Amino acid sequence: MTELWVVVPAYNEEVSLPGTLRALAEQTDTDFECVVVDNGSTDRTADVVREFARTSAFPLHLVTEPRKGTGAAADTGMRHAVAAGARYLARTDADCLPVPGWTAAARRGLAGGLELVTGPLRPRTDEFPLRFWEARLLPAVVALAARFGRYRPGNRDPRYLGPYLMCPGCNLALTADLYLRSGGFPRTAIEELHEDRALVNQVRRLTAAYGTVPGMRVHGSVRRLRAFGLRNTLAWYADHRYRPEQVDIR
Repeated sequence: MTELWVVVPAYNEEVSLPGTLRALAEQTDTDFECVVVDNGSTDRTADVVREFARTSAFPLHLVTEPRKGTGAAADTGMRHAVAAGARYLARTDADCLPVPGWTAAARRGLAGGLELVTGPLRPRTDEFPLRFWEARLLPAVVALAARFGRYRPGNRDPRYLGPYLMCPGCNLALTADLYLRSGGFPRTAIEELHEDRALVNQVRRLTAAYGTVPGMRVHGSVRRLRAFGLRNTLAWYADHRYRPEQVDIR
């Protein structure tokens, strides 16, 4: 029975998903199983998974979740893994590239006593040439947002057992036990709620055993940033103060 499972929600990601699967195949710790959750895609996302599974270095599964939403898809994948016997659950997204030591770092953090772990999120450099401010300013903006999150009213409550931790949905891992105890990702669409922040705050009511782990780094797509612009992107992640007509940028 494999104790670590990686969950990858995917909606119309036939272009980006192969890169994510290759990044997982290049992990230094390949003792894991992966489940891709096809969230009602209308492109070849499911075919990409089936084709990759034929030669995959790790067991690769495909499940479907017709209810549109990153929260719904992630929750379906997590619960599928738990039902299969997973002890540790990790999540990345279908447009992200975990570094080769990502699964090893996640396992190390969880086996060491933490119940939820995360790491830095950096911009991808392979999609298109990054502008100076994307390459240099964006990490600083993410760090500032993480610090500001500690003071936001929605993240402050006397029932919380530890400080707010910015934990991107594309770069987190937690124990299966904590996932079930916390209620898991809310089964929502991204337009309704940032499911990663909701999960973290649910966790904070249960435990203070969470934190960042060295080496657990993911490179994420900047396509939404390109489409929205910096100001609107920040407003989008700040409780949807910016609401674009098209959320799913491809």
